[in-house]
Amino acid sequence: MSAMVRQVLEAVAADDKVVERVVDAARGNSPEVARLPAEENRRHIAFLLTEGIAHLERGGTPDDGDFSAALALGADRAAQGVSMAGLLRGVHAGRTELIRAAVELARSLGVDDGTILDFMINLDHYVGAVERHIISGYHTAELQLSRTARDLNAQVLRRLLVSGEFPDAAELARAGLRPDGRYHCVVSGVTDPSHARALEQRLQVFGGVYGLVEGRLAGLTHVLPSWSDDLLVVSPATALKSLRGTYSLCTQALAAAGPSLGVQLLTDLAGETALAAFPGLAETLAGSLLGQLEPKSTFHHEMVVTALCYLDNGGRLSATATALHIHANTVRYRLDRLVELTGADLGENPDGARSHVLATLHTWWGRGGGLEPPAPGGWVSGGCG
Repeated sequence: MSAMVRQVLEAVAADDKVVERVVDAARGNSPEVARLPAEENRRHIAFLLTEGIAHLERGGTPDDGDFSAALALGADRAAQGVSMAGLLRGVHAGRTELIRAAVELARSLGVDDGTILDFMINLDHYVGAVERHIISGYHTAELQLSRTARDLNAQVLRRLLVSGEFPDAAELARAGLRPDGRYHCVVSGVTDPSHARALEQRLQVFGGVYGLVEGRLAGLTHVLPSWSDDLLVVSPATALKSLRGTYSLCTQALAAAGPSLGVQLLTDLAGETALAAFPGLAETLAGSLLGQLEPKSTFHHEMVVTALCYLDNGGRLSATATALHIHANTVRYRLDRLVELTGADLGENPDGARSHVLATLHTWWGRGGGLEPPAPGGWVSGGCG
């Protein structure tokens, strides 16, 4: 292998943008793949790309080598309910984008067209072998899953929560569900099938039906789960025919929950979920409310963090001071200075012109969409939450 080809391989392997381009192409051309979390797509593609570069550097034949990652990708997509057509649309789009990105990198490094052509032929042969193993893994898993009650349960869940095709009474009965029952919808952030199986086993203590829905472990249960090491968003008990809308709310709440872990009630995340649906409006509020502040000023960040903590603690000075580990007088000084600079409404409403609740929400949301950190390390240490 020439030094120039090796340089191209190393550049492809080291460029995170190549992975992102392949991920975006696969998701953009396959709605079924796009319903999976982007990190799930990124995990597989990054690994396959790294393995492929190593394979080409070793000079192996296209079908020579370890394709266990490709087999696992096909098996995972079958377990996640992605159709073969949807999988192939994503794979083909990703394949095209990978070759395009590699050619661009090679040309930027001054590689001649003849070398690029040889390199592209080898790369295309390898990617073709990956595709064949993905299909093989998919078919093998599909055959195994079709024999299990677990997969039948997952199919019922997908119809109830995503497609809206209501199963008949016999299908519901096989899954352990009653047409007139009311169930808590449970949605997790777990996408890896092996991790999902382990979590499902732990949740069985609460009963219910679980399976991979749009790539995440989800389920229905009569009993509200009381604990979990992983993030779970759980809805109030809901009639089966209303679960599609409830599931959609749970997936939105899952994103709004951020790094939280454990059982999170959908109702407790209602505010964050509603506000997260309009990020552009939060930015507009921030520009209006924080326009007088200096983005690089540490003290201005301290004022913003203090105001957020003050609002989070119901406008109580002592609780805010305790949370921030500062004196109550310092809290008052920072709030007074913030009001002077921005005219912020921190809950006082002497003229009664506006609802106290709405005014506080308005201010809290705008603060949350505010300034960039003044230095590496994020917000000023000691902030609430």
